Order: sequence, then C-alpha cells, then structure tokens
Amino acid sequence: MDVIFSLVSPAGLALACSIAILAGLIKGMVGFAMPMILISGLSSFLPPEIALAGLILPTLATNAIQALRQGPRAALHSVRRFRVFLGIGLAFLLLSSQLVTVLSVPVMLALIGGPVALFCVMQIAGWRPHLAGGANRGLEAAVGSVAGFLGGMSGVWGPPLVAYLTAIDTEKREQIRIQGVAYGLGAVALTGAHVVSGVLNAQTVQFSALLLAPALAGMWIGLKVHDRIDQAMFRKITLWVLLIAGLNLLRRALMG
Repeated sequence: MDVIFSLVSPAGLALACSIAILAGLIKGMVGFAMPMILISGLSSFLPPEIALAGLILPTLATNAIQALRQGPRAALHSVRRFRVFLGIGLAFLLLSSQLVTVLSVPVMLALIGGPVALFCVMQIAGWRPHLAGGANRGLEAAVGSVAGFLGGMSGVWGPPLVAYLTAIDTEKREQIRIQGVAYGLGAVALTGAHVVSGVLNAQTVQFSALLLAPALAGMWIGLKVHDRIDQAMFRKITLWVLLIAGLNLLRRALMG
C-alpha cells in the first residue's frame, strides 16, 4: 500500500473507489461512459497520467463482460460486421497513445472534454443523426480514426461510436454488444500501448487493480437496475452527468 499512497492519499483512494462505483453503475445501465467518468473524476484530483492508468484495468474487465454477455459467437459476428471501424480505430489508438507524455496537460484535457461535451449537448438537444442508406464504410473508417485518436490519449473513444451506431439504426442488443467488443479490443490495445508509453507501470498498475472491485460491483448493480427501471430516464441522467464532466475538463483546460 505504500506504493499506492505515494500516488494518491487515503482520502483520494476512497474518492477514486467511489468514482469507480459510479462509473460501473452507469456502464451497467447504458453500456458505455466508464472511461469518461473515470478520467473526468480522477483527473480532478490526480495528474492526468495517473488518472488514465487507473481506468485501464476496470475498463478492460467490464468490457469483456459486456462483449461476451450473449456469448462468443455473437461477439464474433459483431467483430465481422464492424471490422473497418475496429481496424482503423485500433491503428489510430496505438499511434496516438504515444502522444500522452508529449502533449501539454491543458491540450489533453481539452481534447477529452470537448468531444464529450459536444456529444452530450447534441443528444440532450434531441439531435439524432440518421443515415438512410445504413452503414457506410468510408464514414465508418473516418469515425474509427477519430475515436481511436481520442482513445489513445484519453481512454475515451465511446461518443463517436455511439453516434455512428445510432445513425445507422443498429438494433439495441447489437449496439450494446458492439460497444463492448470495440471498447474491449481498444482496452487491450490501450493496455499494451501504455505499457510502452510508461503510463501503466509497476506503480500505477497497482492503483488500477484496486479500482477493479468497486468498478465491477458498480457494474453488477447497474445491470440489475437496467433490468428493472426505465432505461430512457437513466440515459438522460447519464448524458447530463457526462456533460458536466466534459465541461469540467474544458474548464480545467482553459483556466487551469
């Protein structure tokens, strides 16, 4: 524990676990948002590099559960259907992950907070992009590149994918599943990439491991709540929480 407390105080660790529970809860209810909540919450009192390291293992574990909830065969079907997004996204994720230690803190926070806030504002305002022709490989590649670029630096690559899946009217169960597959593959790549970048090391991996239990507990509760309470209301609450988180990151980027 001495290593952990050299990174974060006991009070900070308790707060980090509470944030992980909240992130897991919302992840269980709507299928995404864990990295955004973790990076926003943790970076409010920790350096961005430690906050990013902290979200890696909880994200890896919860996405594996989400991707495989309907079984490996269904997950493989989703991989084949969205292979362009996955391939391009992973390539950009690996490339951009090496910029974490190069970019200044304000730039990094702005690159995370801006897309999150914009996505939430569009959704809360009721705008739902629609592609009458369905899936478009060119657009899928473009969305994958944007999502991967942001994901490599911040661990957050959900909003572009969610917007694209909504635009092509993806069936609800498959939309949740492909999110788990995409985020899971991205989490595996992110783990390897940040071992190379030095963000995930012998010290920070212990902090990330400590957040596993609260994140999984939160996700278990979220799945139970999802089965019992109207999802639309929780989705609205989630968007408002994410909007506040994104605006807070922008505030920190602009004001320090």
